[in-house]
Amino acid sequence: MTTSAAKDFEAAKEPEKEDLKRDLKSRHIQMIAIGGAIGTDLFYGSGSAVATAGPAIVLTYALASVAIYFIMRALGEMSVEEPVSGAYISYANRYIHRFAGFLNGWNAFIFLLATTAAELNALGHYIQFWLPGVPIWATAAVAVTVMFVVNVVGVKFYGEAEFWFAIIKVAAIVALIVFGTALVFFGVGNDGVAIGLGHLHDHGGFLPRGLGGAFLALAMVAFSFGGVENLGIAAGETKDVATTMPKAVNATFWRLMIFYVGAVAVLVTIFPWASLGGTGSPFVTVFAKIGVPAAATIMNVVVVTAVLSAVNSTVFTNSRTFYNLSLQGNAPRFLGTVNDRNVPSRAVMAVFVTMAAGVLLNLLMPDQVFTVFSSVTVFALLCAWASIVISHLRFRRARIREGRADLIRYRMPLHPYSNYLALVFIAAVLTCIAILPDTRVSLAVSGGWVLVVYTAYAYYTRKQKRHPAEEAATPVQMHTGLGHPGP
Repeated sequence: MTTSAAKDFEAAKEPEKEDLKRDLKSRHIQMIAIGGAIGTDLFYGSGSAVATAGPAIVLTYALASVAIYFIMRALGEMSVEEPVSGAYISYANRYIHRFAGFLNGWNAFIFLLATTAAELNALGHYIQFWLPGVPIWATAAVAVTVMFVVNVVGVKFYGEAEFWFAIIKVAAIVALIVFGTALVFFGVGNDGVAIGLGHLHDHGGFLPRGLGGAFLALAMVAFSFGGVENLGIAAGETKDVATTMPKAVNATFWRLMIFYVGAVAVLVTIFPWASLGGTGSPFVTVFAKIGVPAAATIMNVVVVTAVLSAVNSTVFTNSRTFYNLSLQGNAPRFLGTVNDRNVPSRAVMAVFVTMAAGVLLNLLMPDQVFTVFSSVTVFALLCAWASIVISHLRFRRARIREGRADLIRYRMPLHPYSNYLALVFIAAVLTCIAILPDTRVSLAVSGGWVLVVYTAYAYYTRKQKRHPAEEAATPVQMHTGLGHPGP
């Protein structure tokens, strides 16, 4: 570590002093963890991964689940010992370098800008299934406004909304697995004729694309898990975090294995793998075949719920990110204020404005330009995961140096080898991105983005050094709206 980096590490090693309300209960955290791992891609987008790997996609999902579990365990250990809303962004700031926290924090901003428009555009199309005359922008405006209100009222309302959104998604996946298994082994919905396991090997074998296909599918599979890392952000507002967080993280592996590996295994068993790359949802086909009334309508409800869950989580995670960045001194001070309900309302408003801008950009910008924004989200996810693993290595090293390693309550298993395995997984995903023509451009775009962020970081830190008095006030001591004064 250079002298400059060492100074940054020493200056940033204390957790930020936040003024948030710990209103999230164990059941909220459990469902937030589930909801973060289940997106619309499982219901509609899993076909592209299957088309790349064939039935072997099941193994790809299983291996990725193990790697993600190790990443989440590293995050879980730090979250129990130092629960802050910035989560991996705060840890990167303290244990790697201030620029690492700055980069991860503003990655979240571009991720918000790029994904919001896509999610809300999809929501508009799903709503048009019932109300074809409603314009997409109107649906987007209503959704963003409702989620803004839910999040600004209090964290408990966010937790409740996410709890029920996640239950709907889980119910749909469990139904697919149960009905699909009955179809495969007992022929329920297929005139009593069991489908059997033939589709796993009758169409070019279990590895029709070879090991290379299973490997290249790793990129698509990895990004379907994007969002699980946001569980750590909820730690800053969780009751009894030492008990609640380990339960949620421990269950992550089994959730991924059941909801992703289980669901995809059922799909490639019921259908010839090559038929799953088309349009439409294989979930609808299974439910219709089994005799579920209005299968398409039911699945539309599920995917609408999945999008609303994504928007809800986006408002929560990004507002806490902006709030924590402000406390780090890596974002404007006004974002570090809370209202009388201990909600970072100005940060929530900043997210609201950004989401509105994302909707507008989706309408005004050509597809090619929007792809540039989307490309950075690829880098942002890998950067977040790598930061978690590296931060944990340095976090544990710091605890050992301070003689406090034995006091850690929730230990990362197989440390440090599990950290290295997780880093190998991240490197493998990065390799896939470099090989695949459709994703290769994201590396060049991300390199340009890092340069832009570093330039902003250099300017911002120089400005702070020139005007230290302006940065002297602690943002957490300020409140907005009517309410009690700061501590």
